[in-house]
Amino acid sequence: MLVFPNAKINLGLNIIEKRLDGYHNLETIFYPVPLEDALEIHLLTDATAEKCRLHQTGKTIEGSPEQNLIVKAYRLLDDIFDLPSVEVYLHKCIPSGAGLGGGSSDAAFMLKLLNKKFELHLTEETLEEYAAMLGADCAFFIRNCPTYAEGIGNLFSPLPSALSSLLKGWNLWLVKPDIFVSTKQAFAQIHPHKPTHHIREIVQQPIKTWKESLVNDFEESVFAQFPPIKEIKEEMYRQGAVYASMSGSGSSVYGLFKDGFTQPSSDFFGVDVQSFYLQL
Repeated sequence: MLVFPNAKINLGLNIIEKRLDGYHNLETIFYPVPLEDALEIHLLTDATAEKCRLHQTGKTIEGSPEQNLIVKAYRLLDDIFDLPSVEVYLHKCIPSGAGLGGGSSDAAFMLKLLNKKFELHLTEETLEEYAAMLGADCAFFIRNCPTYAEGIGNLFSPLPSALSSLLKGWNLWLVKPDIFVSTKQAFAQIHPHKPTHHIREIVQQPIKTWKESLVNDFEESVFAQFPPIKEIKEEMYRQGAVYASMSGSGSSVYGLFKDGFTQPSSDFFGVDVQSFYLQL
């Protein structure tokens, strides 16, 4: 069985307050985008003590297979249902450390794939509960539709139907520079605050107004540490983006375009970059 876990971008990201447990309450909108990995499973027939054997191609993921969220998703359900042994093939296209949720998406799609493959009859609600055990934003990818998120990124509420397709037909330019942004360090530089207007209200306004009101609170500190990321956003506006933003805590930046744009040369930003051109 083969599935295609997709990435997400954040439409706005406000860090509202630091919690007693050390985490931060935030608000954002998770929006799925058609940049996809490929994930396939087969029954493992040879005799082995290894119940989940992972093979990976494409973009490199740091860490051992044992640390991969796909393997952790399998073990989570295996502890409950004693699943058959599987061989897993992952072709990685979504960059890691980009604020695009690639690892979380792989884990959520693995849960859905195992549920279907082995007829576990788990509801979406139950799958969300299991996904949340793997990571705060994993649960978003179970339903995989535009969602307003609060708490630590784990409390979801649906968007009005008119907003669920607000970006349909728009062109997305997504740029991932060869820069690693530590999420822990990004949070350490944040000054939590209660926003004047909530993201849910802002996105109901015309997209052309977002530039002045829809912000990602991580940008201020991340741009100061990594000027090329700021330069990418500024170039998107020079190219005619109606709205541009960093996704999550970075380092990827996206721009929304009604029309086309001119791709800069590969060394334009002073760092290596990966560019993706998508239609929403």
